[in-house]
Amino acid sequence: MQVIVQVLTSSKRSLRDAIAKDVKLKDFKLKVSEQKRISRSPGWAKLHSSAKPKRHGAINIQWIDQMLLCRIITKGGGKPHKIIGDFVEYLVARFQKTIKAINILPK
Repeated sequence: MQVIVQVLTSSKRSLRDAIAKDVKLKDFKLKVSEQKRISRSPGWAKLHSSAKPKRHGAINIQWIDQMLLCRIITKGGGKPHKIIGDFVEYLVARFQKTIKAINILPK
């Protein structure tokens, strides 16, 4: 299953960079598992859950002109609702002042 999460912000600073460098990310049971592979375009990162029991799926994030575009992908029978919940909780807790809207779109 794949779900798209769009985060519209008032900030011109890359929210993807801020997330990738945030030392408090681990407090929300999320971790950066990959960032900047030569074969992929710049400006992306991949997050996974570190919660026990582990949340299913990965979050691929990309920064595009004041919008954070996130694709949550689960394989097999995994349901993405827990990792999406953890991620949205993190966004609201850490970037509440700059977020204008969060849209969650099933694909």
